[in-house]
Amino acid sequence: MLQNLGLLSEKVPEAVNLTHPNEIIGIHRAYIQSGADIIYTNTCNVNRYKLSESIFSVEQLIGAGVFNARKAVETENKGTLVALSCGPIGQMLRPNGDLSFENAYDIFREIVISGEKAGSDLVVFETFTDLLEMKAAVLAAKENSALPIFCTMTFEENGRTFAGSTIASAAVTLEALGVTAVGINCSLGPKQILPLAVEMRKWTSLPMIVKANAGLPNLSTNKYDVLPDDFASVTDEYLKIGVNILGGCCGTTPDYIKKMKKELLKGSYVRAIFEEKTVLCSAERTVVVDGVKIIGERINPTGKKLFKEALKNHSIGYILEQALEQTTAGAEILDVNVGLPEIDEVSMMSEIVEAIQGITGVPLQIDSSNPQAIEAALRIYNGKPLVNSVNGEEKVLRTILPIVKKYGAAVIGLTLDENGIPPLAEDRVKIAKKIIETAKEYGIQRSDVIIDCLTLTASVQQKEAYETLKAVKLVKETLHVKTALGVSNISFGLPERELINTAFLTLAMAHGLDLPIINPNVKAMTGAVDAFNVLYHRDIGSVNYIKRHSQTEVDKLATVKTIMSLSEAVESGIKQTAYETAKQLLETTPPSEIIDRILIPALDRVGEKFEKGILFLPQLIQSATAAEACFDLIKQKLSKEKGDTVSKGKIVLATVKGDIHDIGKNIVKVILENYGYEIIDLGKDVPIEKVVAAAVAQNVKLVGLSALMTTTVKNMEETIRALRENIECKIMVGGAVLTPDYAKTIGADFYARDAKAAVDIAKIVFK
Repeated sequence: MLQNLGLLSEKVPEAVNLTHPNEIIGIHRAYIQSGADIIYTNTCNVNRYKLSESIFSVEQLIGAGVFNARKAVETENKGTLVALSCGPIGQMLRPNGDLSFENAYDIFREIVISGEKAGSDLVVFETFTDLLEMKAAVLAAKENSALPIFCTMTFEENGRTFAGSTIASAAVTLEALGVTAVGINCSLGPKQILPLAVEMRKWTSLPMIVKANAGLPNLSTNKYDVLPDDFASVTDEYLKIGVNILGGCCGTTPDYIKKMKKELLKGSYVRAIFEEKTVLCSAERTVVVDGVKIIGERINPTGKKLFKEALKNHSIGYILEQALEQTTAGAEILDVNVGLPEIDEVSMMSEIVEAIQGITGVPLQIDSSNPQAIEAALRIYNGKPLVNSVNGEEKVLRTILPIVKKYGAAVIGLTLDENGIPPLAEDRVKIAKKIIETAKEYGIQRSDVIIDCLTLTASVQQKEAYETLKAVKLVKETLHVKTALGVSNISFGLPERELINTAFLTLAMAHGLDLPIINPNVKAMTGAVDAFNVLYHRDIGSVNYIKRHSQTEVDKLATVKTIMSLSEAVESGIKQTAYETAKQLLETTPPSEIIDRILIPALDRVGEKFEKGILFLPQLIQSATAAEACFDLIKQKLSKEKGDTVSKGKIVLATVKGDIHDIGKNIVKVILENYGYEIIDLGKDVPIEKVVAAAVAQNVKLVGLSALMTTTVKNMEETIRALRENIECKIMVGGAVLTPDYAKTIGADFYARDAKAAVDIAKIVFK
């Protein structure tokens, strides 16, 4: 709409809220007249980061954006709601970027406060691809305003966001955080989003939003490829799957909304039936507790000398290796406990949780008796975790449960209270009931409470150990919740502990144990779980059992090493281990051999997995960062020895004039640097002459240009023309609105759809 009015000359399109308010009010009125019940303010890109070079402030542009929308509502004299529109910041959060969670939170806090002050009816966070960034936005809204919160993320046709988040993880996490409505917007047309909406509806009971694009833009005609009638024709299908809120994103003029509204009023809405279940997740993986699921116990200093030393010495690499070993061996959830008197548990817990989530997608169990450590971990956790634990003590319940509720976690309840652990099963069940009822007071549903009936040592408390099994069965039969147990406690003080542990685990599962906390590296234990799921008809067709216990898989598990090779460390994204291993290798191996035979092949394998959808952007970046640590070390060694460099060639990168979106370009920079290329990064909104001057001065063979907005692609074309006139080099282009065909049309040599493609192009150019 702004483009049609010729109002997109500003770097920040939202500046027209102040420079052309009447035109913005007119656009809002057109949508209200077309039947819109909610209008979004023209503020999607307004944030501190994107306005860093603007003369306008966040408060100014948001105030004007809300004012214009409210004015349109008043003029039309209708009950249309005004939604404060807020998009992603444009920077990547740690561990994949440099932006901290709290800095992201502060950026969103400023936006939300400005929007509520200006008079918006609700806040909508839209077009997000990073679930952790969405969490920061949601917490900023919940903690600083009373506005209802709508959240929509942008998914590709494979059901994942650009950052790798799944539909299930997004729905589960956002509902747990207590938002008002969830959904999907942008990227795809209505027919392509429909199957994604079907999937999301399975994972949430909340009102659901779908705002599709009018297909894809044709950059030659500036029109979209799905016409209003076709766009609206899918409306009834959305109603039938229980989508409550429908609208339009890119390319949907008032005519699209008018025709959708007409179909909406004719259609028949079907309320979705949602089945409550116990679910834990990271951003990338969802675990439904619908059978026995293993919680890995090894990230815990209790009785582990090496782990204690790792914590004291800040050996993060060792801890991450423990995480990967356990997931390889079969753990589906990882317990994380870093409680040592000698360290700062609060900061260490946050650091370890962030680091583990950077290299593995399994959900985590936050294990601590320190409320501050629990909250610190939950705040930056990307997904829906499990908290271990609360118990029947009133003070503990009243301290921990509000934190659990606030951050949308599930919780383990231990059946002990001020009087200790009851010897009889029936008394443990009474404590379990109290925990469940108190959790309900705080709005924590029964499916998110898991009861641990406590494993006692058979060598000392033999009768009480037997009562544990009785208690597990009673909890399952009378309270209908999931159960957990720390299994290995049973065998302390007895010989052949593995025999006792395995037998007790098997009995406990038969009595109703869902979440055994065990060492998954002990084959007898994981094997007992796999066999149990077959015998109890939970592993249908013995699929998982056959997969895990075929000879190939057995051989794979047998090769788990206590010391990682350099290639394994890079592929796993463990920076500290990669650095230390490379340092050792440099004593005996030439730098060129380390680069060409280890680092580059390892990155190539990660890239291949990324292209196949086995790994996702976070893993790609973590592997690149691990390789970067090695390259830096090699550069230091070479410069000391003979002033050599390891650069494979110079590349100029720039986001073109008029475009302030540089997140994609920044990712490309990180990946290329870690393949050994020297990057001259000119930043965002780069004038044409600056790109040409840098390319000529550096005599580069390759220039990479980025543009996200349809209106700045013209500047990309002009930049390419100027480069052709001044230097002989290859040019690659990328950005959300570009296609391979259009890249050729504007004179580019290559189209890079993502960072891995940019690496492949660089290899061709510098061959």
